[in-house]
Amino acid sequence: MDSLKHAVWAYASRHANSDGLAQTPVPGLRTMCRNAPGGDLHSVYRPLICLILQGAKRSVIGNKERLFSAGQSVMVSADMPVVGRIVQASQREPYLAVSIELEMSVLRELTAHMAISASQRSSEVETLFVEDTEAALTDCALRLMQLLDQPAAIPLLRPGIMRELHFWLLSGPHSHTLRTLADPGSHAGRLSAAIATLRAEYRSSVPVERLASQAGMSLSSFHKHFKRMTSLTPGQYQQRLRLIEARRLMLDEGSSASNAAFEVGYESVSQFTREYRRLFQRPPKRDALRLLRPAEMAGQDAAASQRAGA
Repeated sequence: MDSLKHAVWAYASRHANSDGLAQTPVPGLRTMCRNAPGGDLHSVYRPLICLILQGAKRSVIGNKERLFSAGQSVMVSADMPVVGRIVQASQREPYLAVSIELEMSVLRELTAHMAISASQRSSEVETLFVEDTEAALTDCALRLMQLLDQPAAIPLLRPGIMRELHFWLLSGPHSHTLRTLADPGSHAGRLSAAIATLRAEYRSSVPVERLASQAGMSLSSFHKHFKRMTSLTPGQYQQRLRLIEARRLMLDEGSSASNAAFEVGYESVSQFTREYRRLFQRPPKRDALRLLRPAEMAGQDAAASQRAGA
């Protein structure tokens, strides 16, 4: 665990954005490092497993609120809206976590090879699990992190590590849920096609009738199962994707509020401002300035220390 913590800290300290999140060149692998408790962090998770390595985080995932702490693994089995807040972190012991997105194609392949008996399809699937982290998962995560030092090895070695990770998950207590998620005929599997369309085309107006057709459901059935799995309506889900991306554009790329609004598909800046404020509790410009100012001050402090020879 110590080796994984050091690898996550070393990478995130160099590459994290203003929220402490760092994407990596390894597909589906992200790290998080925060040196202090902070405000709400909004995102929309893909199915993933997240290993909490140090500190603690309170999250609302869908309609469930949980506290996650060091030594635990969190598995989210659907595309879910998430509001997280770091509640235990310090300069000496920052909050550290690493997440790995699950791959449906690997789950389906392994389910077939492992000859796992099929069970009756369910209209509902559990979307959140918390367990003590097993050594096998920590080992897989560490080996994925080590690939960052050997970029040429990523396309060669990552597939095998991911197969092993999914094998351990399918061998665990939540195998039934993962098989349901990977089953293209299950409600979760059918909804995944519609969710993929919303993620890819969130900037555009996507007719809900098209989404229902992709899921092979009637309009009423689609609305019911979509909200049951994600806790949002399709329109709310698309709105959440737009607002989170707009915030990222302002914080990470320096976009103005109006440019960010148009970039993510809004035609009215006033509508964007209203919906942004409803989600993030502040209007866009004030929210961005509030979050960017501490980072700017930290950069100024670091530059001053270097000039002083500290």
